[in-house]
Amino acid sequence: MNPEATITLLQFADGLFPAGAYAHSFGLEAYTARGIVSDAGDVEQLLRAHLQGSAGPTDAVAIVSALRATSLKDLDRCLELDSMIDAMKPALELRNASRQMGRQTARIAEALLEHPIVREFARLASAEITPCHHSVVFGIAGGAQGWPPFETAAAYLYSSTAAIVGAALRLIPLGQLKGQLIIRNLTPLIGRLASEATAKGVHEIAGFVPALEIASMRHAAMDARLFRS
Repeated sequence: MNPEATITLLQFADGLFPAGAYAHSFGLEAYTARGIVSDAGDVEQLLRAHLQGSAGPTDAVAIVSALRATSLKDLDRCLELDSMIDAMKPALELRNASRQMGRQTARIAEALLEHPIVREFARLASAEITPCHHSVVFGIAGGAQGWPPFETAAAYLYSSTAAIVGAALRLIPLGQLKGQLIIRNLTPLIGRLASEATAKGVHEIAGFVPALEIASMRHAAMDARLFRS
């Protein structure tokens, strides 16, 4: 990966990238409100479930698949993949969160990257023709920039982990050091899931996180909320 591509990957995975991740807790807020998640150990356990049941086998595999399809200039495959991911996110809040972050990322990618598939995918998303999920857009950006599959999947998983840890710091009195320790403890899992994602194809995309999906559904009915999911 050339230096420019490396820096662009860091830019897209950075917490300052305006995809809107800061506005979502992905079910964490519902757990903290009920007192189920109250310390660093609980947050780490929730994140392991999120990574192993959803972000790894679903989103990371989608990223690698979209990256490879874009490298082959196969827009139709990217659109099929986007529809598949939409169907695999049954909880409305989680589905909308993925779409919102995807549309933000697509808008910025179109402005930053001169690539025909990025441009056309962003146009179709703007026209409400494709759902525009975050993982698919991230993979398309990777294919447009020549990011390696493992590094792309790992960066996405790290970014997702850091975003939820950031939400936890606002919901629970953890402290910055404990937040960093959570990320450090999850590093081997992130690496393993990213490696597994590079070896899987579209038809191996899977996901199973019913407890987190139920938490997101409960979150939608909360009277007061800090996060959108």
